[in-house]
Amino acid sequence: MTTTKKAAPPSERRAHLIRLAADLFAEKGFRATTVREIADAAGILSGSLYHHFDSKESIGDEILRGFLDDVVGGYRQAVAGVDDPRAAIERMVRFSTAALSRHRAALTMLQNDWAYFSAQKRFAYLRTAMKEIEQTWLDQLERGKQDGQFRADLDARLVYRLLRDILWIPTSWKQARGKSWSTDEIVDGLLRLLFDGIIAR
Repeated sequence: MTTTKKAAPPSERRAHLIRLAADLFAEKGFRATTVREIADAAGILSGSLYHHFDSKESIGDEILRGFLDDVVGGYRQAVAGVDDPRAAIERMVRFSTAALSRHRAALTMLQNDWAYFSAQKRFAYLRTAMKEIEQTWLDQLERGKQDGQFRADLDARLVYRLLRDILWIPTSWKQARGKSWSTDEIVDGLLRLLFDGIIAR
């Protein structure tokens, strides 16, 4: 009977390499991370990494595509068949929080190296995805203005940018000063602030 540990299936091995690379890209930056560092973290030779990916950009591409496919698909699902813009926005906020927690490294990559990625033809889909995400928010905010749920003087584009930046803040802040909130508590707090404000009625 052999005691040698069985090799991971190719798909599992590939996914493991992607996770390792994503963590390194998030920590050091995409441009600053070398193929050798990824291979070292995986315990393999640099040449072995090329059996799975033809370049560092291919790894980054797979990470970012997976992230944005999840986000865009989730937003489409959140608004599908929902006539109430407030309900749609609530669904979008809850989905965003869950999706971004699944793709924290990819989000950090996008934030830290946006100038690099957005200038590369290979990553042109990033701008397309970001435009669709923005338009989804704008559509719901404008619908809310039109049906009287939201204020008529609401600047939809400004509100979108504010919400996007809040939702995309890394979750580590929730541990500040010894206080920790669950993800649901954070989302509920944001929605109360968004729809009810802080002024006592």
